Amino acid sequence: QVQLVESGGGSAQAGGSLRLSCVVSGYTSSRYCAGWFRQAPGKEREGVAAITTGGFITYIADSVKGRFTISQDNFKRTLYLQMNSLKPEDTAMYYCAAQYGGCWTLNPLLAADYNYWGQGTQVTVSS
Repeated sequence: QVQLVESGGGSAQAGGSLRLSCVVSGYTSSRYCAGWFRQAPGKEREGVAAITTGGFITYIADSVKGRFTISQDNFKRTLYLQMNSLKPEDTAMYYCAAQYGGCWTLNPLLAADYNYWGQGTQVTVSS
């Protein structure tokens, strides 16, 4: 059974930084697409960043490009999202997600293309 567990959310001032982590377990393949999504109240779930495990190609949403970085530790099966220069509009529940196959097999920033999700971690940025 695939499980994803996020951690690292919290509160930050505008301009500050946070790092989110997501431990992935239960996968039967070493190759999958893993991504970060966020959802603010009253808004649709938005793709933030994605990466194929074992690969180096990343996908970053325009809204966070230059500020957020996605990375992975394949040995620890952990996905990270480094968030710098945070803005109040980054406030949302952040979710990690995973799907079998490389990111080229789906739309990596489209939530509907992922079957496995974590429970989410809240990020709140104050001005």
